[in-house]
Amino acid sequence: MDVENCSVVTEFILLGIPHTQGLETMLFILFLPFYACTILGNLSILVAVIASTRLHTPMYFFLGNLAVFDMSFSTVTCPKMLLYLVGLSRLISYQNCVTQLFFFHFLGSIECFLYTVMAYDRFVAICYPLRYTIIMNSRICLALAVGIWLLGCIHSSVLTSLTFTLPYCGSNEVSHFFCDIPALLPLACSDTSLAHKVSFTNVGIVSLVCFLLILVSYTRITVSILSIHTTEGRRRAFSTCSAHLIAIFCASVPIITVYLQPSPSPMLETVVQILMNLVGPMLNPLIYTLRNKEVKTALRKLLYRTGEADG
Repeated sequence: MDVENCSVVTEFILLGIPHTQGLETMLFILFLPFYACTILGNLSILVAVIASTRLHTPMYFFLGNLAVFDMSFSTVTCPKMLLYLVGLSRLISYQNCVTQLFFFHFLGSIECFLYTVMAYDRFVAICYPLRYTIIMNSRICLALAVGIWLLGCIHSSVLTSLTFTLPYCGSNEVSHFFCDIPALLPLACSDTSLAHKVSFTNVGIVSLVCFLLILVSYTRITVSILSIHTTEGRRRAFSTCSAHLIAIFCASVPIITVYLQPSPSPMLETVVQILMNLVGPMLNPLIYTLRNKEVKTALRKLLYRTGEADG
């Protein structure tokens, strides 16, 4: 396409979820409770972690970070989707599209890094229990948290700059419900091979490194758990780790399906992205609270104090 003869795109039209014309009201009624539960559930965990002194430990510090991530990740894409499902404009400005893509990949990469750090935290707690408080002291935890957010920023900056240094001067119709790389690159009016290769490699390397580090941590954890002599000790250790493994599984499958396939099906991609944006962040509070007595106790105390204050 001749770039000089095309008008530069200043806004995009989000076409939304494929093959759902006429179902917008039903989808809004279906998706709104998911988003509301995501915000309320993760906010409850965050407040419980901050309010309860018993939860001021490294594991719950990172769980609080995960709650912030889940609320933010859903908020990047869901409010805009819910607005156009009730009939408001599907237009998104060029600048807002850039912002949406940046924060989507910024927060998405943070999820990988955060699960890796949480696996390391469990590794230290189970394999080196007597040295746990020394190794995972407050300075180390803060440094790890800052490092996670900085790495996420670098990762997302690379992907966003590669995507939006390309000229967009033809069609402005995005075949997706938010601005993402696989949906935007076909609209570019120049060669996108470098952006395709770098995004595939970048996401692939981040996912692979995180997966290998988590695998090493949990291999060592499994060996340590099997050496525990008491049945109760093994049960408690497996219970703590199983919630984390379930959350990792729920997060990794969408990444593999959408970003690590050469040409994923648009419908499959959309379904997986909805699960990743709506269902995953909503499930994390359930995964971590239903199997965790300390969080449930902290939430009960918080509700009791709130009820007393209202009374």
